[in-house]
Amino acid sequence: MDIRQLRYFLAIADAGQITRAAKALNMEQPPLSRQLKQMERELGVTLFDRSGKQLMLTHAGELLRERAEGLLRQFHETLQEVKEVEEGVQGLLSIGAVVSCVSLLPRAIERFREKYPQVAFKISEGDHFQLGDALAKRSIELVVARLPFEFAIESPYEHDVLRLPSDPFVAVIPSKWSPADKESSISLAELAAHPFLTLKTDQTTGMHEQVMNEFRRSGLAPNIICECSSVAIILSLVAAGLGATVLPKSVVAMSPIDAIRMLEIEQADFQSEVGIVWLKDRYLSKSARHFIEQYTSGGY
Repeated sequence: MDIRQLRYFLAIADAGQITRAAKALNMEQPPLSRQLKQMERELGVTLFDRSGKQLMLTHAGELLRERAEGLLRQFHETLQEVKEVEEGVQGLLSIGAVVSCVSLLPRAIERFREKYPQVAFKISEGDHFQLGDALAKRSIELVVARLPFEFAIESPYEHDVLRLPSDPFVAVIPSKWSPADKESSISLAELAAHPFLTLKTDQTTGMHEQVMNEFRRSGLAPNIICECSSVAIILSLVAAGLGATVLPKSVVAMSPIDAIRMLEIEQADFQSEVGIVWLKDRYLSKSARHFIEQYTSGGY
């Protein structure tokens, strides 16, 4: 069995019919049928259940599909890596970022493109679980995220992390709560006395727990009136006067809204850890490697 036959097999598995698969492969149906029968004879197994209108994978077929997808991915990655030995840095670099780290990307991308102008970027936003799944499926190569990175529990993949400079937490309040020239800081006790909004998703709770732990250490329990997975929405709610929140400083600094104020938090010097995450011992494009290297060489 060769790479070409694996492509044929996957096309049939995806289409569920020989006719549709042949059309997708731009070939005639009879040769494709012969190739499938040849594969089954060579392996000594039945790959598809042909009893219904749709071709359904057998247990042997499911196993081959899983392995074939991985083999083809490694094959294409190897070809790409070989080409990059001779080629310059170019093409498309796919990066994921959690919602609270999107603000860290513009300057990093600007600096990268000053050196590698032929590289285009594709940016995906999501929570840790969504981006961890995208890493596993190789639809993205790198993730900029708050640490620790929360992979799905069942994930079989190990990952590497390059830690970036820490990001201090700040309080965000509606501007109308106090004159702009008055306070420059606020205490956790004052924050706990106001309605509180927190950044949290159903699956990823790391930042939320870090903020809550800081309140608990001071013997405080904030009055949480809203949990929100969107930075933009939570800032809009603060701007509308519904409550206060605590966010990493970089998030607020990139969101200039006149109706909000950013204050230092008194006697609570806690930081948000940030890093770049990628799959361990897996192929990384030259563009991805250089994106990481700009941080290790002081280009942050």
